[in-house]
Amino acid sequence: MPARPVWSGAISFGLVTIPIKVLPATENHSLRFHQYHLEDMGRVRTRKICELEDREVPTAEIGKGYEVNKDTIIAIADQELDDMPLPTAKAIEIAAFVPYESIDPVRIGEGYYLQGDGQVAAKPYVLLRKALERSSKAAIAKFAWHGRERLGLLRVKDDAIVLHAMKWDDEVRSPDTIAPTPMDLTDHEIEQAVLLVDSMTLDDITGQEWATDRYTAALEEVIHAKADGKKPPQAAEEEPAGKVVDLMAALEQSVQRAQESRGEGEHATVHEMKPKQTAKKAATKKAPARKTTARKRGA
Repeated sequence: MPARPVWSGAISFGLVTIPIKVLPATENHSLRFHQYHLEDMGRVRTRKICELEDREVPTAEIGKGYEVNKDTIIAIADQELDDMPLPTAKAIEIAAFVPYESIDPVRIGEGYYLQGDGQVAAKPYVLLRKALERSSKAAIAKFAWHGRERLGLLRVKDDAIVLHAMKWDDEVRSPDTIAPTPMDLTDHEIEQAVLLVDSMTLDDITGQEWATDRYTAALEEVIHAKADGKKPPQAAEEEPAGKVVDLMAALEQSVQRAQESRGEGEHATVHEMKPKQTAKKAATKKAPARKTTARKRGA
């Protein structure tokens, strides 16, 4: 199922306006739990209660308010938020262009695809994309979303423009307080560390190894086992690793292991790879309806 737009408006690029829709660029495959009462497995839900009337309030009766003080609350309607005189309320306003590598990755947040809205957007959309490609630049923009003005980064991915929400400069904490004190390192230690980096370097992170969430796959196995009335699989006990005192020895062993795992090095061996069962395949196994190993509801 294609993603649904989460926002619509326009990109403001000088005097050029590009109508767009904003779509999520990622999706979450994590398993989600509900809350249950352990005594009878009854579903526990969150209800919104009015403190003055002591009753549950439907969504239609709930609005936004800002507490000026204990006795004064200012009600703010959604329409008043939409009508604020803010240039970025309906547009992603490009303010500057910078080299992409100049952006601190700590400031880059969730990604969204920008889709041209209608035929009128096609030409200016492609024009902006090609300008970003040819200049090797990223666009810095401002836009209003989720109750505040935000900073955004526009970049190119394949044939699409991607918007990343960004942190403002004063929202990024300084790492100065956690940086270790200066250390004396030998050239040989640094060379071994670089060699370890080289031995673990890949062209990209595509493929099955980077597409499998082992935690979710293990969690599915636990759920399926309990649904079938079986004991969940247990983690194998591992012997505690010996404490490594010699940094150089640790580096050299790490380099050797990395090279052997890639079929390189003096002691490299070839292992037959068995096909792995993917998490998606495990998820197709259906559990018996409402069967638990704890208690039945109402018991």
